[in-house]
Amino acid sequence: LAYSDREGHHFKMVADPRRTPIGAIIRKLSIDELPQLFNILKGEMSWVGPRPAIIPEVEKYDDWARQRLNITPGLTGLWQVSGRSNLSFEEMVKLDLYYAENWSLGLDLKILLRTIPAVISGRGAY
Repeated sequence: LAYSDREGHHFKMVADPRRTPIGAIIRKLSIDELPQLFNILKGEMSWVGPRPAIIPEVEKYDDWARQRLNITPGLTGLWQVSGRSNLSFEEMVKLDLYYAENWSLGLDLKILLRTIPAVISGRGAY
C-alpha cells in the first residue's frame, strides 16, 4: 500500500487509488496480516507487541520513538486495538511504550480479546 506523510511519519493512505474493492475488504479484515504467522513461528515476532516498523519510518525516529524498537514486534498490540491508523504517531509510540513498561500475561490476554472486535469493525484499518 502507499503511504502518506502525516506528521512527518509514514502512514497508510486512507484512500489509496490503487486499492481494489476486494483489496479493501482484505485490508479491512486484516487478512493481509496472516502471512506474519510465519514470522511468529520463526520467533521473529510475538502474538502481542508493537507493529513492526518500516525502514523509512525508523529513519525519522528520534531517541524517544526508537525505544519502541527494543520490544519484540507483534501481530496485534495496544495500537491496533485502540484505533490503529486513526491515532497519531505520538499516540502509537505512547501505547507501545506503555505496553513495554506494563507487560503482563493479563495485558496480553486483554489485547488478544480486544483484537477480535477491532478486526471485525475494521476501525482504523486502511
